[in-house]
Amino acid sequence: MRKPCCDKKETNKGAWSQLEDQKLTDYILKHGEGCWRSLPQAAGLLRCGKSCRLRWLNYLRPDLKRGNFGEDEEDLLIKLHALLGNRWSLIAGRLPGRTDNEVKNYWNIHLKRKLLLMGIDPDNRRSLLPNVSHCQPFNPNPTTDLEAIGASLPDLNLDLTVAPPLVEEKLALT
Repeated sequence: MRKPCCDKKETNKGAWSQLEDQKLTDYILKHGEGCWRSLPQAAGLLRCGKSCRLRWLNYLRPDLKRGNFGEDEEDLLIKLHALLGNRWSLIAGRLPGRTDNEVKNYWNIHLKRKLLLMGIDPDNRRSLLPNVSHCQPFNPNPTTDLEAIGASLPDLNLDLTVAPPLVEEKLALT
């Protein structure tokens, strides 16, 4: 069995401070990305190697675009999602410099909502809005077309009057 990467008792957990970010960045820029297990001790950090790796890859890398997707990337992402579905690694492979997690998060947080606000279903790219070209202003005098539609609908007896129970029902309950 593999030994743990660090002693969990002596590590910091939670939010990273600016000083920790600076130590990690300085160390990696000077020495490069090496063994993540030994990096925290060598950099003078009280963090787990995995935590350092994730912090560097997801937040501190200089080449990281910080989640700012351009219009062309958004369009490509929408088209690729329509073609490939939720296969984030395949989509990320066609967006240079983007990780699958970054692409998935951007889709779920930004693009899905953007498509919904535009009235487009993000799953099948169909309009969520009714076809407004067939809408007509309200006419209190129905035409024959509307009468035909009403005739094809079932009668839904919607008589919702409230009345006291019948005497026969009272006798049955006692």
